[in-house]
Amino acid sequence: MRSLDDLLAEGVSGRRVLVRADLNVPLDKSPRAITDDGRIRASLPTLQALRDAGARVIVAAHLGRPKGAPDPQYSLAPVAARLGELLGADVPLAADVAGDDARAKAAALGDGDVLLLENVRFEAAETSEDDAERGELADRLAALADAYVDDAFGAVHRRHASVYDVALRLPHVAGRLVATELDVLTRLTTDPDRPYVVVLGGSKVSDKLAVIEALLPKVDRLLVGGGMCFTFLAAQGSGVGRSLLEADQVDTCRRLLAEAGDRIVLPVDVVCAPEFSAEAETTTVPVDQIPEGQMGLDVGPRTVEAFGRELGGARTVFWNGPMGVFELAPFQAGTRGVAEAVAAVDGLSVVGGGDSAAAVRRLGLDEAAYGHISTGGGASLEYLEGRELPGLAVLAGRGEA
Repeated sequence: MRSLDDLLAEGVSGRRVLVRADLNVPLDKSPRAITDDGRIRASLPTLQALRDAGARVIVAAHLGRPKGAPDPQYSLAPVAARLGELLGADVPLAADVAGDDARAKAAALGDGDVLLLENVRFEAAETSEDDAERGELADRLAALADAYVDDAFGAVHRRHASVYDVALRLPHVAGRLVATELDVLTRLTTDPDRPYVVVLGGSKVSDKLAVIEALLPKVDRLLVGGGMCFTFLAAQGSGVGRSLLEADQVDTCRRLLAEAGDRIVLPVDVVCAPEFSAEAETTTVPVDQIPEGQMGLDVGPRTVEAFGRELGGARTVFWNGPMGVFELAPFQAGTRGVAEAVAAVDGLSVVGGGDSAAAVRRLGLDEAAYGHISTGGGASLEYLEGRELPGLAVLAGRGEA
C-alpha cells in the first residue's frame, strides 16, 4: 500500500489532489454548531502536508445520512468554516458534489488552496449497490483531480463511490490518518504485548458478537459492560429487571461464557433507575438483585474497581463502547472510571472510536493520555473481526472494477 510520503516524493505542486476525509462530526440542530471537531482535527496532518507541498486540495466527505439528495440540515457548511479556522485559510464549499460548481471551484484553485465538496451522500450513487451507478459518480469525482488520497478511516469498511470506486480511477495512496490507524490495529492483531485486555460496552451483544468471537482466542481478559452485559448476566441466571435484554442471544452468551472460562469478566454491581432520565432516582445493587421494575443504566463502583484491577496489569488494551448511558449525568461514573483506568495503562491503550471517543471528549478527559483514539468505531471492529475492508483492499491493489 502506497503512502502519502510516496505521493509527496513524486511532487504534487500545482497538481489537484482529491482527499477523501472523514468529517462526519456531531452537530447541534439549532443553531447548527459542531459539538466535537475531533474528526476534523484528525484530518489536518494529511491536508496540511499536501498544502505545504503546493498541492491543490479537493476534499470529499459525508455528514449524517441524507437520503441521496441535497438536504440543508446535512450541508457541510459548518465543517468548511471550522476546517478553515483550523487550517488558518479560507476553505470554500462547493454547492454540489461533482457538478458544475465543483468543477469551476476546483479549476480556480491555486497552489496550497483547499476546496471542500458538498456532502457526497447528497448523491444517491455514493452508497448505491449498483456498480455502474457508483462508477458514474466516481468518474465525475476522478475528473476533478490528478491523484487520490484516502484518509477517511471511518469509511473504509464501506464500498462507496468516494471510498472505493474513485481509487480504481486515479493514482491512490493512504493518508496519514489511515496509515496510523492501520499501524495501531496491526499491533493489536499481531503478537500484542501481554496481558492483552479488551473492554467492550454498548447496547447490544448482537452488534459485537462477531468481534467477541474473533477476539476471545487472542485476549487474556474480555471485560463486558454497557447494555450488552445484561444478556450475559441473564445467561448466568441473573434476573435483569427491565434492563436491555436480547433474549435471542442468551444461549450464545451462555456458550461464550463456557468457552471463555474466567477470561470474560462481567459487572458485579449496576446503577439502576426506574426510568431513562437525568433526574431519575438511582440505586446501586449487586447484579443478581436488580429490582423487577428497574433497569440497569451503568456499571457500579465495585465493577469499576474490578475492571480497574484487570486493566492495571495490562500491557495492551482496546476499549470500544461505553459502560452506561454516559450522556446522562447519573450514569456517567462507570464510563468515566473505566476510561481513566484505560488511560493509566502502562503500554498501548487504544480507544476504538464511536461512542467511546465521544465519551472521552464529553467527560473532559485528557485525549493525550491514550495511545490512540480511533476515528472509526465500525471500521476498527470489522478489522479486528478479520474482515477485508473495501477501502483498504483497493488501496492495496486488491480492488475490482
